[in-house]
Amino acid sequence: MTAANALDQAAKRRPQFKLPPGSCDAHCHVFGPAVRFPYAPNRRYTPADAPKEALAALHRHLGVERAVIVQASCHGSDNSAMLDAIASAPAHHRGIAIVDDSIAGPQLLAMHQGGVRGVRFNFVKHLGGAPDMAMFHRVIQRIKPLGWHVVLHVDAPDIVPLTDMMVKLPLPFVIDHMGRVPAVAGPDKPPFHALLELARRDNCWIKLCGAERIDMPPYDKAVPIARAIIETAPDRVLWGTDFPHPNSTHECDEADLVDLVPQYATDAALQKKLLVDNPARLYRFNR
Repeated sequence: MTAANALDQAAKRRPQFKLPPGSCDAHCHVFGPAVRFPYAPNRRYTPADAPKEALAALHRHLGVERAVIVQASCHGSDNSAMLDAIASAPAHHRGIAIVDDSIAGPQLLAMHQGGVRGVRFNFVKHLGGAPDMAMFHRVIQRIKPLGWHVVLHVDAPDIVPLTDMMVKLPLPFVIDHMGRVPAVAGPDKPPFHALLELARRDNCWIKLCGAERIDMPPYDKAVPIARAIIETAPDRVLWGTDFPHPNSTHECDEADLVDLVPQYATDAALQKKLLVDNPARLYRFNR
């Protein structure tokens, strides 16, 4: 799916649900343009370009005021495209980087000054699987003094095996895409029980994004999954579009994802936590 097609899809209609002021898309990406920001040679997939202009246009269309731009594996540890996107609206954008042993303290400090507030590690097998864990723990120790957090992209079957590692993390951690728990299986499965146990920990946050990854339109089976997570940790949940939906199984209209919000969070106070207050606190938008 090209960025232009994604925006055409979103432009078919505006969401029925009006996002409150200060709403944050806490999980979105920019890809390329490749002529300026080349993709990593060892990438597992090659996306269509989805530059910062496409993301900004989508956010204007949806009524999103803030964004957390997450570095994707196709760009590897070259965070230039993400940092460039933050710099286009630094008061309203934050970033999550991919970091390895090649990135030292001065570079981390420069990224912090550029709006980065965490690092992401991928454990999903089709995207390359778990990182070198010795390097993982070295990076954790390097970012801890900056007050950053770690974002974990995991598959549902790996939640239980990875739980021991997660509970020992010495800093906040964020689990992507509702743990990629298949919505069709319903909430009464061991991986989801393990996810909720993690959600009860004070340093665990969960992103209520990726409905299009765990369900098919109209995403109604994702609703009880998201509701259970909100009920468990209302002060540590985040929402995002996952634009432009890399490796998705179907075309996704982001207006549908916005209209899921009042189904996930059924009153205005919870909606404000999910969309405004929680991301402002974690990503320090008000500082």
